[in-house]
Amino acid sequence: MKKLVLMLGLPFLFLACNDDDSGPGLPPEVEINDQFNGDKKGWTAGFADYPVKMETDWKLEEGIANLPAPLDTQKKGFRISGNNHSDDLFMYFKKKVTGLKPNQEYNAAFTLEFASDAPSEGWAGVGGAPNAVSVGIGAVPVEPKTTVDNLDHYRMNIDKIQQKNDGKDMKIIGDVGNGTDKVGYKLLTKTGAFKGKTDASGNLWLIFGTDSGFEATTTLYYTSVKVKLTETTTK
Repeated sequence: MKKLVLMLGLPFLFLACNDDDSGPGLPPEVEINDQFNGDKKGWTAGFADYPVKMETDWKLEEGIANLPAPLDTQKKGFRISGNNHSDDLFMYFKKKVTGLKPNQEYNAAFTLEFASDAPSEGWAGVGGAPNAVSVGIGAVPVEPKTTVDNLDHYRMNIDKIQQKNDGKDMKIIGDVGNGTDKVGYKLLTKTGAFKGKTDASGNLWLIFGTDSGFEATTTLYYTSVKVKLTETTTK
């Protein structure tokens, strides 16, 4: 009798495993809350739309640094800076998120906090005003990175924002204007959402950054980035 019970139980166990062969299941929402108060939290900074080997002339810089006055100089941010000689400098940050559902579309809701000294009005500039620098966000299944084109310029391998225009892989959520008519650093918050699909392994690359139409130096200090990833449903 004991052998009979075991034999009857085996098919049941086999069917039970097949009903859910994906394990305990992944959460439908994932939240990222990165504060740049001492390290980069896994984000990588990069630049594009400039000539090869011209990093020094373009004054391309990135790294954790103390906030500038009149902000609290005891606090830190992820500083990024560049001199936009090309009238099209792209300065960005990227991070890989793993452990999501494979081939699943997610809504990525971003909240960016950063400091900018660019006045919002009353100033002219070379090529554009100091606030002619668009802020964009995106979420893509491939790693965003630079490639070299046939003119020996660094270009992105994704369809990013282009000054005031959205791309297929990124969208604009605002600009770097500080909300005043004076030069001076202010903390700003920009929010927006973008839908992106994971790859076959459940990976998704988050990206945010700026594309400039201001032909001079833009220096920003990102203090935090929050991203809420929520599964979307398709009918």
